[in-house]
Amino acid sequence: MEYSGAEGKIKERHPMLIVLKNRNLRLLWLGEGFSVLGSQFYLIALPWLVLQLTGDPLKMGTVLALAGIPRALFILVGGAMTDRFSPKMLMICSNAVRMSIGIVLALLVLNGWVNMIALYALSLLFGLADAFLFPAQNAILPLIVDQKYLLAGNAIVQGTAHLSVAVGPALAGIIIALFSGPGGSSAAAGQAVDFMGIAVSFSVNASAFLFSILAFIFIKPKIAEVAESKSDVMTLLKEGIDHVMGNRTVIFMLIIASVGYFLVEGPLLIGIPVLAHTRYPEGAAAYGIIMSGLGAGMLIGIVAAGTLPKLKPSKLGPVLLGLLGISGLILMTIGIIPNAYLAAVVVLIMGLAQGYVIVQISTWFQIQTPEHMLGRVLSMMMFASLGLLPISQALCGALIKLSHVGLFVGAGAILALFSFCMMLTPEIKSMGYLIERGDGKEETVRN
Repeated sequence: MEYSGAEGKIKERHPMLIVLKNRNLRLLWLGEGFSVLGSQFYLIALPWLVLQLTGDPLKMGTVLALAGIPRALFILVGGAMTDRFSPKMLMICSNAVRMSIGIVLALLVLNGWVNMIALYALSLLFGLADAFLFPAQNAILPLIVDQKYLLAGNAIVQGTAHLSVAVGPALAGIIIALFSGPGGSSAAAGQAVDFMGIAVSFSVNASAFLFSILAFIFIKPKIAEVAESKSDVMTLLKEGIDHVMGNRTVIFMLIIASVGYFLVEGPLLIGIPVLAHTRYPEGAAAYGIIMSGLGAGMLIGIVAAGTLPKLKPSKLGPVLLGLLGISGLILMTIGIIPNAYLAAVVVLIMGLAQGYVIVQISTWFQIQTPEHMLGRVLSMMMFASLGLLPISQALCGALIKLSHVGLFVGAGAILALFSFCMMLTPEIKSMGYLIERGDGKEETVRN
């Protein structure tokens, strides 16, 4: 964790400026930006391709949900492998697989060979790569940045990643619209569809992953001195589970992550493209604009988390759960908004709250987790976040056929009620003291 220049000379500067002196952080920053940009092109092009092929939102939800199956099944193994081997190695290998998938999809689309069986298989493979990437990219930051700068480091890396989220969907939507023929009618409607824009989008997707790999290659993280580093993966996994089960606050946070992702990600990932396809005349461009609004809001929230004063320990949990509840209230309105640009503004506000919460929670997990267990504990956080996502996506694909409005209102109302109730629990009120102590041990609430 080397910083150019003496820290004593810059100690009065903002932590975000100090942490940028770290070469490894800059490389991670660059690589994560390209990696997320590639993911955004994939996440726009794939569901839009399915809609153009079939016109069926249930099939679109099924394709996206399939990626979540191997992701959920193997993400804990990915966390154990991160601790057993190297987060850097797993990040490079995972993005190499994702790059190959983008190349294959572009070739299939260009040559007219694309079919639902191929899309199902490639979606499964993409989810498997994610299962090893996600724990690694969360575990590597504490190995290259000093603990006191983790909040700033998370804000920079995740902020840039969400800048890609803000820019990527709009770029993908514009590219699909520019390189495709006029009309945009689906094949399901009996009309020919120009898939060139989708093929170009998959090509950009693959190129972005290549650039991320090149950046990751030059990162030099420290190696945690772990006595059990020679243990087999399953033994390491069991030790990680035992560690988590001994901390009630961590368990509560995992439950919150699971419920939050289930109620937010499914409606957004399934509902937004369906609204763009059926309600907004801008079509793919509307899809990209709305998702970019969400990404822009998250970017603002992430930057705010890294630049605003730290929350007091007694305020951390209630503030984060309060913001999550507000997100639920905003989610309720999305299904009734008639205009794509107004929808983008609304999801921007929602994204602002989410971005602030994500950085704070990520930093909380990193600080209170021993270095030699980072991969395993953070993989459990990712499992809690993503484990139920396939069910959420498939369920939303079915429910949205019944009512666009009902899907968003129901999910948002449940999220708001759940969040405001959890905000009152002793475990959430005391979570700020764990991050202040930095030892991962429980402590009762202080008055």
